[in-house]
Amino acid sequence: MVSCRKAFTSTLLELAKNDPSIYAVATDSRGSVTLGDFAEQLPEQFAEVGIAEQNAVAMAAGLAITGKNVFVTGPACFLAARAYEQIKVDIAYNISNVKIVGVSAGVSYGPLGGTHTSLHDFAGMRALPNLSVFAPCDAVQARYITEYLAKYSGPAYMRMGRGDVERVYDDDETFEIGKAKLVKDGSDAAIIACGEMVYYAKQAAELLQKGGISARVLDMFTIKPFDTEAVIKAAQETRAIVTVEEHSVFGGLGEQVSHIVSENCPVKMKIMGFPDEEIKIGNSAELFNHYGLTPEGIAAEVKRLL
Repeated sequence: MVSCRKAFTSTLLELAKNDPSIYAVATDSRGSVTLGDFAEQLPEQFAEVGIAEQNAVAMAAGLAITGKNVFVTGPACFLAARAYEQIKVDIAYNISNVKIVGVSAGVSYGPLGGTHTSLHDFAGMRALPNLSVFAPCDAVQARYITEYLAKYSGPAYMRMGRGDVERVYDDDETFEIGKAKLVKDGSDAAIIACGEMVYYAKQAAELLQKGGISARVLDMFTIKPFDTEAVIKAAQETRAIVTVEEHSVFGGLGEQVSHIVSENCPVKMKIMGFPDEEIKIGNSAELFNHYGLTPEGIAAEVKRLL
């Protein structure tokens, strides 16, 4: 088990050693992002701005104008909220070559309470033009997306959790940006998930299979651009769709899927995420269990719809 943040920073360091244009900016977050080795080994390609997310994003936009390939890193809860206007104007509208990397997303910081949760970032970032949005589910995928972003010229937002996560993919797995990854095929129902919920969706499908239910699992790691065709295909070929995300039920993966389904091929659906309420305080496992975001909870929703 390896965390997505460690896969991101180790990959970025490898790439930056051979590409001096790669520049990392931290917001008093080199520890939480695990950028310590990068700062120590490549000090000329690193800047620490302190707890000043708006300044970090604005500075990154300026660095991009000079030809730097900039990665701004910090807790997702602060980058996606406190610096939202700078991301909108300086990065998205101006199509700056800046990648915003939010770590400890969702409820990774759950013990610290609502100030440190980021259950709104899909909704906010999806609404900005020109900005790609990614949510890796494991270290293999995080590494792949980091390599892609290092080559990609343009604005992007990637969010990931804090803790070590179970492996979903083998090291040699490949992905296509903008296309959902088929984790498991199935014909009775489809479970569409992103981020850390992909592993739970896969486990849910295995539970369902033991009961004779065939569930397709799609990893929608690219939130924007979105794989509309995969959703329509799932709606046409199965009898129900359940979406699962570490995000509010408003404005995220589930609403995007329901939008596509309602316009193209209506089918029974359930959006699983965090409800419209003040979220309880606890670690990720405790909160997932409380809100039913577990393999057993996902499987139960599939059975209910069927």
